[in-house]
Amino acid sequence: MSALVVNTHEAKSRLSELIREAEAGVEVIVARNGNPVARIVPWRPGRPARVAGAWAGRVGYRGDVVGSDAEVVALFEESAEAEMP
Repeated sequence: MSALVVNTHEAKSRLSELIREAEAGVEVIVARNGNPVARIVPWRPGRPARVAGAWAGRVGYRGDVVGSDAEVVALFEESAEAEMP
């Protein structure tokens, strides 16, 4: 991939052309006083946004997924009793 470095004044004058260059795969770097400050890159669409509830009614399960563990329940009850004054 080739790179094209332009100063800010030139970038303002040739913005449309530089965008076309970026779309064609050229790396366009904008510099101020010889120091790179920005890149012009082609837009890459991201993945679609997630929609809350999109899976509602599509996934089913039967009963308790994990199930109660008597030892864990006893530990919770013991902890709750210990905290009460």
